[in-house]
Amino acid sequence: MSELTAGRAAGGEPLSGDAGRTAGESAGAADPADPAAGLVLRPATEADLDAIWAIESSVFRGEAWSLSMMREELTAAHRCYFALVDEAGAVHGYGGLLAVGAEGDIQTIAVEPHARGAGHGRRIMNALLDEAASRGVREVFLEVRADNPTARGLYLSLGFAEIGVRPRYYQPEGIDAIVMRLDMKERV
Repeated sequence: MSELTAGRAAGGEPLSGDAGRTAGESAGAADPADPAAGLVLRPATEADLDAIWAIESSVFRGEAWSLSMMREELTAAHRCYFALVDEAGAVHGYGGLLAVGAEGDIQTIAVEPHARGAGHGRRIMNALLDEAASRGVREVFLEVRADNPTARGLYLSLGFAEIGVRPRYYQPEGIDAIVMRLDMKERV
């Protein structure tokens, strides 16, 4: 469903916080003038649907999942979603995992543009991978747009390896998807 669609990371622009987006780690205290400062992760619920879908539709535009698809993702069995929220509870990012047996799939990940570049995408990915490990997942897959080097770099830095290409996967632009796999024993 997102650019990690079934491991989506938002489109070709730099990500600083989605599974397709990557960001540098923040070092140091939160800057109160920075709208991305002080963001925390918590489990997402159906109550977050409207906020998550607003981010989904703005980040993924024409490739966005529908509201009903997003509701299904948040409530379906074998799923785990995290929301990146501020002190007031406003959602600024999210990510989701599908875990069945020994296999997991990063369904989607997105961070609002103003919150990118602070390591939030990495935080979301690590939370999803921690959840996968707690569920006994041995390998995790995702897809990322071939024209999103920032996201690919994030995933590679987490230990994912590129294992294949799905030609013209992202429509309507016809962008290839790079399929990536992480053996959880080799997690960085």
